[in-house]
Amino acid sequence: MDLKLDAAAVQALIRDGLVAAGRGGLVVEEVRVNYARICLPFEDGMLRPGRVISGPTLFTAADSAMYALVLAHLGPALMAVTSDMNLRFLAKARPGDVIGEAIFLKLGRRLAVMEARLSSRAEPDRIVAHATGSYALPIASDHA
Repeated sequence: MDLKLDAAAVQALIRDGLVAAGRGGLVVEEVRVNYARICLPFEDGMLRPGRVISGPTLFTAADSAMYALVLAHLGPALMAVTSDMNLRFLAKARPGDVIGEAIFLKLGRRLAVMEARLSSRAEPDRIVAHATGSYALPIASDHA
């Protein structure tokens, strides 16, 4: 499985296609075969009471990492859409940039199944949430 886009191209597609991602300054830090890492730069608006990163922010990081992974491998398949997502909160995420790392569990013709691990740069070695999810892929895909 070869990459079709590098990190900069994936970031440009996401920022141009998703207004919310562009506002938050999403950074696609790395893509390689079967792997993508994104960063959501920290903002105070990410916090919930208790000064921990909110669930919606962690969901956004997981979904963005998975989308980056799909785009890097399929090219500009902008109509790839989240089909399902399960998110498990494992620990409090301290204030800091949110890092999302995604890998494929299976990449088929019509469905990509992935896993994402989330952490905060405040405690980079601590996984604060784990997600599994799938993306429905455009029918014209010939990547399998």
